[in-house]
Amino acid sequence: MTKPLIGVMGGSGLFQMDALTDTQEHRIDTPFGRPSDIIVTGQIGDARVAFLARHGRGHRLIPTEVPYRANIYAMKSLGVRYLISISAVGSLQENIRPLDMVLPDQFIDLTKHRTSTFFGDGAVAHVSMAQPVCPSLSALLAQAIGDQNFTDLKLHKGGTYVCIEGPAFSSVAESQWFRSMGASIIGMTNMPEAKLAREAQIAYATLALVTDYDCWHPKEAHVTANMAIANLMKNAEHAQRVLVSAISLVSHASPISIAHDALVSGLVSPIEAMPEEVRKRIDVLLQTEHAAAD
Repeated sequence: MTKPLIGVMGGSGLFQMDALTDTQEHRIDTPFGRPSDIIVTGQIGDARVAFLARHGRGHRLIPTEVPYRANIYAMKSLGVRYLISISAVGSLQENIRPLDMVLPDQFIDLTKHRTSTFFGDGAVAHVSMAQPVCPSLSALLAQAIGDQNFTDLKLHKGGTYVCIEGPAFSSVAESQWFRSMGASIIGMTNMPEAKLAREAQIAYATLALVTDYDCWHPKEAHVTANMAIANLMKNAEHAQRVLVSAISLVSHASPISIAHDALVSGLVSPIEAMPEEVRKRIDVLLQTEHAAAD
């Protein structure tokens, strides 16, 4: 079986991909435990795709409980080379309205209780996160959105996503603080997901679906879970269409990404100096495109 090269991490409200055909379910054990749920592989056109519901089907996991390392490691072990993250977010700027889409290019990580690296225990790496999002993958997402000719939403290219621990939403003071940083949107799940994808040498980009104005806006209602989910479901159909188009574009372009050789300059420890068990674990992260497709 040809291994999937394009992964989709489904966020709140996006627990399956309707367009997938010829599907198979994979229950994967990793050195970091099991992923959030089964990974479903299937076909969209001539592209092989791997889909995982980040919070588990039925939305069982709060952001802190998501097994981020297991999720990314499992995707890598299947051969995923590009990862599209679908994420519900709040807006921190007046011009970014609920139901808009954002393609952030920067992150601020304010999480507190999550392990954000595959390394340690005899293996050291320091990958660059200067450009945490793959520009090529994000550009193809933008093209896919443009191809849909949506009339009821606006696309915002670029911006900073501030990631908080959750599961509680922000206080007004916190929301105003995030705005003072110049952040565009706020969410709870893209960190350490983006960091781990970079360590796994997977190109990563976020399609953020705006559901609310957090709680800073003087005239709009403060965010609630019901509000966020209701607006996310309105955007779910749009997201499904964008994914189908984006996956086709990525499959045909197969862009070279800054992420694909992140460990060439990031890995500090010599492979031969690592303990055998650690070396086996790290070998999966070091797989190249050709090794993953064998």
